[in-house]
Amino acid sequence: MRLGLAMGYGGAPMERVLPVIRHAERIGVDSVWSVEEYGPDAVSVLGYLAAVTERIELGTAIMQIPARTPAATAMAAMTLDVLSNGRFQLGLGLSVPWIVEGWHGLPYERPLRRTREYVEIVRRAIAHEDRVHYDGQIYTLPYRGPGSTGRARPVRSEMTPLRPDIPIYLAAIGPGNLALTGELADGWLSGMYAPEHEAAILAPLEEGLARAGRARDAVKICPILYVARARTVAEGRDKLRPLYAHLIGAASPGVRNTYADVVAQMGYEGAAHDVRKHFADGDRAAAAAAVPDRLLDEVALLGPVEAIVDRLAAWRESRVDTLILLDRDTELLEAARAAL
Repeated sequence: MRLGLAMGYGGAPMERVLPVIRHAERIGVDSVWSVEEYGPDAVSVLGYLAAVTERIELGTAIMQIPARTPAATAMAAMTLDVLSNGRFQLGLGLSVPWIVEGWHGLPYERPLRRTREYVEIVRRAIAHEDRVHYDGQIYTLPYRGPGSTGRARPVRSEMTPLRPDIPIYLAAIGPGNLALTGELADGWLSGMYAPEHEAAILAPLEEGLARAGRARDAVKICPILYVARARTVAEGRDKLRPLYAHLIGAASPGVRNTYADVVAQMGYEGAAHDVRKHFADGDRAAAAAAVPDRLLDEVALLGPVEAIVDRLAAWRESRVDTLILLDRDTELLEAARAAL
């Protein structure tokens, strides 16, 4: 199993982040992943890291699909791949409705169709085999819709890619999106995973693989884990309860909470119901208290370093290819690297 490191969402100064990444590279951590929501973007920081690292792979987890046209994403991916000398991995995701509509000012509509067409266009642009022509339900290249001049023709990138097949990872939670990942992607970036529940969690992925006639190992499984180092396991759980209460309890009109669905799929349907009810009532403390201890133990890494290392044994026996830790604790990284 490989070990990855994810940078946080807060945009910490690079003088605090860079020593951690350099340390991770020295001890043999395989990859570092940049994240984005509505603060720092996932691309710029990797351009910087490409120049100050030598071996560690660089990935986006994730570049938001609604934030860029497919061509813009292909251009960024090819550029980062050249700057890193072939170390780039392209992680893509749909984001969530309130960010897409509130920050980017775009409708959150037809997400599965949009993802399929987006990935197909990005792959064609990176392959650099011909001018990119695409006639989809959402994307049309060249554009021929309202306001078009009618004079555009298909375009081929001016840039010859270092690799014409940059790996594409998809962040997916719901069953439809996960099945699509099985059909299309090279890797899956998971936000809710547990070795104890692999069969249930991976069922949609297996369905997509079978639908496309792909091998079982065609998609790399890469969970991103929250980490809470603490003096005791109980203290670590309490650090993460509010976060998981928010993930499970958050609700938007007309939008399914797929985190809650996955938790129910893992056998915690009653607890998910309780968390959602307390969250809807505005009682965040009760929602956090309703998050089961066992669930936190299964989906996160928490407690003293020794307890975290013990827990890694279960992950090591799972189908996971790369375990990505959302943390900056260099001592913990060393212990995890040794354990894996």
